[in-house]
Amino acid sequence: MKTLEIKTTQNVSINYELATLRERILAFVIDSVFKSVGVGLITLAVLFIFDGAGERGLMLFYVLIIYPTLTFYTLIFETILNGQTPGKRIMRIKVMKLNGKQPVFYDYLLRWAFRIVDLYLPMGILGSMSIVSSRHAQRTGDVLANTVLVRVENKSFVSLSDILRIDSKMSYQPQYPEVKAFHEEDILIIKAALDRTAKYNNNGHRDALVDLSTLMAQKLNLKSVPPDSTIFLKTILKDYIVLTR
Repeated sequence: MKTLEIKTTQNVSINYELATLRERILAFVIDSVFKSVGVGLITLAVLFIFDGAGERGLMLFYVLIIYPTLTFYTLIFETILNGQTPGKRIMRIKVMKLNGKQPVFYDYLLRWAFRIVDLYLPMGILGSMSIVSSRHAQRTGDVLANTVLVRVENKSFVSLSDILRIDSKMSYQPQYPEVKAFHEEDILIIKAALDRTAKYNNNGHRDALVDLSTLMAQKLNLKSVPPDSTIFLKTILKDYIVLTR
């Protein structure tokens, strides 16, 4: 399994598992099924609603609506779903920058523009070879956009028993409901920092926890930073799990 290590500004290393070729192909197939089913259902609806439109009207509908939607399907969904299409969401993979940041529209556009080369000419062989052979499992579009596909739920990320056993929302009252607006990257940073401090309990890692606690307190708009950084960060993790699962 290929991984990507990113070092945050708090000097905490985070390892992401890169999406495999199999996962990417399955996501592509799922998206293709969604597109086919969607076109079929929309066509039936149009024929039913505009029964008298005739072949010319139906063709015009395809040219103006269906073809552009199919063409820009990936670009549209990756932009509005933060790096995921429905197929990628089902496979739990997403597009991310090599530096760990969220891609912008230009990055998605660059990846999309090279889909023809990577996925269709000749029959996806070039893209597949690039993904298998490259260090970060990138196709040409990824290399040019400086992006990768990562697993959204890293197997080493969170299990309920790994942080705290939480039975349900009925048995736990979140202390910081604002964490629901946090990005997953924030939670990954916190989890990685806690894990490394537990494994290497030295001054450097303890200082990193203090700095991270200060940053999280600012994001939560707290008037002061809680005195125990470990408890504070674990509470944020608990609250996030309860509020988002």
